[in-house]
Amino acid sequence: MEKRLKLSQYGPQLWSKEKARQIRSRVAAILNTLETGDVLVIDAAAVEAFDFSFASELFGKTLMTLAVESPGRFLIVENLNECTEENLNQALESLNVAMIERRETTLSLLGKVHPADQETFTAVVKAGAVSAGAMSKNLEVNLTAMNERLSKLTSMGIVRREKGSSATGREQYVYRVLS
Repeated sequence: MEKRLKLSQYGPQLWSKEKARQIRSRVAAILNTLETGDVLVIDAAAVEAFDFSFASELFGKTLMTLAVESPGRFLIVENLNECTEENLNQALESLNVAMIERRETTLSLLGKVHPADQETFTAVVKAGAVSAGAMSKNLEVNLTAMNERLSKLTSMGIVRREKGSSATGREQYVYRVLS
């Protein structure tokens, strides 16, 4: 299930940590109502600008606690303009966090993203649902390194890990982005 929060309801220009704190408390309340696998979309349509401190407070702080306070839930952003995307990307990079941006049907990562993590994320999106073993073969990376990459993306709240079974009936984990 997907829920949406339209940032424009708080105004076309969003400044300051104080304003972001108010919205962050609303975001936390919505995340608490979601089930594992659900998505909260922060819709930035009609928001002309938000500053670095607003982006850091709203998105950065929410993302830094997402995996612990709302495990298995996704937070994505869409409809960013050039200004809001630049400020959000800079704020996320400064905090060493990343998040999913959706542009129409395309998913990408914003923020601090290692090229190996970007490659893994892109491959999981393309596959839909995939095991670490299959990803290891597809990307020609040893299994231990692939497990580390997938664990990192899971702990960041970017990829979800679910129990599945192999062709032989053994238990294994399957990774996916969104549902």
